[in-house]
Amino acid sequence: MNYLIGILGLLIVFGLAFIASNNRKEIKYKPIIVMIVLQLLLATVLLNTKFGFIIIDTIAKVFGKLLEYAAEGIEFVFGGMANEGAAPFFLTVLLPIVFISVLIGILQHFKILPFIMKGIGLVLSKINGMGKLESYNAVASAIVGQSEVFITVKKQLDKLPPNRLYTLCASAMSTVSMSIVGAYMTMIEPKYVVTAIVINLFGGFIIASIINPYTVSDSEDILEVQAEEKQSFFEMLGEYILDGFKVAIIVGAMLIGFVALIAGINNVFEMVIGISFQDLLGYVFAPLAFMMGIPASEMVAAGGIMATKLVTNEFVAMMTLAEMSSQFSEKTLGIVSVFLVSFANFSSIGIVSGAVKGLSEKQGNTVARFGLRLLYGATLVSILSAIIVSFIL
Repeated sequence: MNYLIGILGLLIVFGLAFIASNNRKEIKYKPIIVMIVLQLLLATVLLNTKFGFIIIDTIAKVFGKLLEYAAEGIEFVFGGMANEGAAPFFLTVLLPIVFISVLIGILQHFKILPFIMKGIGLVLSKINGMGKLESYNAVASAIVGQSEVFITVKKQLDKLPPNRLYTLCASAMSTVSMSIVGAYMTMIEPKYVVTAIVINLFGGFIIASIINPYTVSDSEDILEVQAEEKQSFFEMLGEYILDGFKVAIIVGAMLIGFVALIAGINNVFEMVIGISFQDLLGYVFAPLAFMMGIPASEMVAAGGIMATKLVTNEFVAMMTLAEMSSQFSEKTLGIVSVFLVSFANFSSIGIVSGAVKGLSEKQGNTVARFGLRLLYGATLVSILSAIIVSFIL
């Protein structure tokens, strides 16, 4: 029965993508099938094998150690601000982003990350039937972030037609930045974070191949990566430290605003109609939860968390999931966790279009015009990844 629901869910996701397609005759079905099979294989390896356990355990230990190092710096500056035994969210989850950002800067400075991103991107381009630029951009988005990635491809940004620009932005919205992966791992299980990052990479291409199909000619299939400005090592360190701190502050500010807003809206709805806003959204999203393989008894609660992610951001939803985790089965926790690991929410439309507009006004306006279509596609990617995981759990 679970497999039948999963297959039905896949058909619905592909049907929703097909309805929104701008050129159905151009859809290449072979790469899509290959990528779905790869998603299932990778999810199986990561979640159901000893080898996968070793990989995820190693990654989790690396990030755990990095968080310990980050805690040394945080303790030095903010030590004594929290009561003994307390773990304020800003100090324990957000501020470690500063240290992770520094490590990314070092790997960028010594050309290690660009080499990795180009290499993986080249392999991906052979699988997904799209261009080298699109493949590189997807990998780079998952490492340097949805805003910063456009800086690395700004040489080509002005030359891109709207269809290729859509794919670049869709990748940025469907993945997550490596700098905040450690923060996610403090709220949900590392195995689901790693699995989501890997299968979202293919999911982004699958949905984009249906919604926005096109063929890149050999003359267009070039990749021009913008070299970083020449900086001394310590100039680079200072820049990435400040960038990481800005991210932590921005996420913190957004959480204050969104959590307070949700609390206020919930209270108003409870007074007026006797049900909270999140519970109401849960009923709206319950069919979505059902097609992702979530048991009927948990559909409404899970749907509320998924809706919270869409209208606010993934941090707010992960906090809610952590608070409600005792109400869910292991399968539901896994499915919802994977769904939450992406930047698919309304605020990302502004972030992505703003990042592009900062480099090219014309292209930024183009992105703003297809912003809702971007969110639609990125949400389908999250649903697809959750359904893939439901086959394995």
